Amino acid sequence: MEQTWRWFGPGDAVTLDAARQAGATGIVTALHHIPYGVVWSIEEIEKRKREIADAGHGLRWSVIESLPIHEDVKIGEGDLETIFENYRQSLRNLAACGLTTVCYNFMPVLDWTRTQLDAPVAGGARALRFNIHEYVAFDWLMLKRPGAEDGHAPDVLERARAWHANASEAERARLVSNINAGLPGAYDRYDIEGFRRLIARYAGMDAATLRGNLARFLEAVIPTAEAVGINMCIHPDDPPRPLFGLPRIVSSEADIAAILAMVDSPANGLTLCSGSLGAHPTNDVPAIARRFADRIWFAHLRNVRKDADGSFMEADHLGGDTDMVDLVAALMDEEQRRRAAGWANWRIPMRPDHGHEILTDIGGKGHPGYPAIGRLRGLAELRGVMKTLAQVRGYVE
Repeated sequence: MEQTWRWFGPGDAVTLDAARQAGATGIVTALHHIPYGVVWSIEEIEKRKREIADAGHGLRWSVIESLPIHEDVKIGEGDLETIFENYRQSLRNLAACGLTTVCYNFMPVLDWTRTQLDAPVAGGARALRFNIHEYVAFDWLMLKRPGAEDGHAPDVLERARAWHANASEAERARLVSNINAGLPGAYDRYDIEGFRRLIARYAGMDAATLRGNLARFLEAVIPTAEAVGINMCIHPDDPPRPLFGLPRIVSSEADIAAILAMVDSPANGLTLCSGSLGAHPTNDVPAIARRFADRIWFAHLRNVRKDADGSFMEADHLGGDTDMVDLVAALMDEEQRRRAAGWANWRIPMRPDHGHEILTDIGGKGHPGYPAIGRLRGLAELRGVMKTLAQVRGYVE
């Protein structure tokens, strides 16, 4: 697999030098400064390519993550045809600049969501964590969303009450900040009232309606992507469950099958995120990878360890609930199939995702979930798995 590294642009505290020192050869990035729904110009795309090339390490821009989707598309309102045409033009411009893989998500309001960014790990390291009682405290007792307590076990509600009663104003503010942290780059952050306004825009939205809005988007853009040689790959929900009363529709094997069938084109593909899918109690991530192997264009490799109450924590890359060796083998099997079929670009780009803060990462200024040394460790472990599989199975790396 092509070993890549997420970089948030020139302002990222984790530099391109660090990416190369970690052993990556590809860069995963986006034009975070461009507002949602606005065309990515060839000039801006080429500028980012030069920034990567000028680092002098032979790195290349391998994957766009993400070309974001305007919230109006998810809600299904506003001047959608203008938004669709701007998205199509961005795809044309990316293809003209030699970029062919676009990761995106269709999660309402928020990207990945965690309640704790510094959960302790043995030896003093820190990790991201989703605590169900803190999420419920935020949704029920801080947002005061009607019905937020429905469906939660009595002990979770009691722990949520206790947390809220004992939390200081600073701790409550930290929880709001932590929930905002999954929004990458320069995207807006929200206070309690901001969250309420955003959620209110989705009033009455159910999963079927959200699926219909995704289908309309795919029908509008996938023909252009296919025509210009770009593979779109949707990212699963993180966590794979409804949040704040909003539906999530990319959480399970059945969800993925339905989405890939909406527009039956190779350009309508999947980002295989082992951590997002792995946080669902019934997902078999290696089996999902094997079922949809021919539509996987990008992989995020990380691991989580789940608790019975719905909480979960980012684990070591090789140490969580997903059998990472089996998953990497599934992806490498698909690479060998593509190579045997004569594909020029048969390697699947992968990146280590959401590393622990270790050593000098601790207390650093990088994006939450994206420390330098923690991801370096993850990439090194994954590289070892790939090297071993290649030798044992006779794969070409």
